[in-house]
Amino acid sequence: MRLLMNATIKTYSPVIFMSLLLVALLAACDATESQQALLSTSAHGETGYEKGPHRGRLLKDGDFTLELAIFETGVPPEFRAWATKNGQALNPGEVDLNIKLTRLGGKVDDINFVPHGDVLRGDTVIYEPHSFIVTINATHDNTSHTWEYNNFEGRTKIEPTVAEALEIETLIAGPVVMQETITVYGRIAVNNERIRKISARFDGMIKSVAPSQGERVHKGQELATVESNESLQLFTITAPISGVITRRDANPGEQTDGRQLFTIVDTSSVWAELSIFPAHLAQVKTGAPVTITDTTSGQTINGKISQINVIAEADQTVKARVVLDNKKGLLHPGRYISAKITVGEHSAALAVKRMGLQSFRDFTVVYAQINDEYEVRMLELGLQAGEWAEVLGGLEPGTRYVSKNSYVIKADIEKSGASHDH
Repeated sequence: MRLLMNATIKTYSPVIFMSLLLVALLAACDATESQQALLSTSAHGETGYEKGPHRGRLLKDGDFTLELAIFETGVPPEFRAWATKNGQALNPGEVDLNIKLTRLGGKVDDINFVPHGDVLRGDTVIYEPHSFIVTINATHDNTSHTWEYNNFEGRTKIEPTVAEALEIETLIAGPVVMQETITVYGRIAVNNERIRKISARFDGMIKSVAPSQGERVHKGQELATVESNESLQLFTITAPISGVITRRDANPGEQTDGRQLFTIVDTSSVWAELSIFPAHLAQVKTGAPVTITDTTSGQTINGKISQINVIAEADQTVKARVVLDNKKGLLHPGRYISAKITVGEHSAALAVKRMGLQSFRDFTVVYAQINDEYEVRMLELGLQAGEWAEVLGGLEPGTRYVSKNSYVIKADIEKSGASHDH
């Protein structure tokens, strides 16, 4: 017998708190009597039934009694049954027993029993969740005995209007190509291939200077006029590219003396320089997709690794470069960035959003939605990467499940503690 205790009390954000409060108020005030009964039995299963010597449920019909339990010690969960008449144990071979389990959505598990020592043993594994309507038909001495009861766990009902108000979102579980990524850090840098350092073709005296430092200029725009020392002729220095004047070392009346007068940087293209640690270096390849986030503004932009340096930095990282379009001017050289580099892909036949995962007893679960009802599905998980988790078992392809705000479902199911009692 396993018992799920109340969840630890946590401090929630205002949005979450209001969602939980809405659930509680609806359950207490707005639900009909039948809905309240469903919420109670769904979350906690039936309790208070009479138990037999094997800790199973006692089912009585006149002088015939059947004790039924799910046995899961050392074996996958299966039904075991013991029959008595007038308090005397019956030979298992004298009882014909069949159980049908009707699950949420209408699927029926049909279980027959065979004698096994002094017990009747079910021939079918009872897979999780152990949440179903149990219909029992036992025949002894040409007399049939029939019972039916609800054995619900991890199940609740939420009306569509309430689910919408709580912003509960669902998706259909299916195949996904999962991106395996690593997170690295770096900064935006000037594209060195878009820098021009400008000097005068002939030495002479600077007669005029047009732009100021920091000013944006266009290709062909006049920067300065110079009077040649040899010919005394005036000639014009023009901008070879469009960009920003990042350095101006020229003023009227000065001699050019062969020095650099202007530096123009074209910021319509910038580099993202990413620091790759040795442990990840073998995974990073040229051409790998990258999603870059400006840690200051939160802006994201996609690109690809264009170059990986062959020389390590002093801190033993290696720089990887991404060339980024910056025609809108939103990326500023010098800004710090984080980046997710795709280092592999994995085709999952079935996957769910990691945001929808919750804990239930010792399991990781999602909540399947069938009409207005929600019920746990215990998952066997494989690879988890990015926003997806691969599902190896426990969920049928095509199942609609809660992908966002699944904590609301969990809170409703566990608000008074949920049992797993056979």
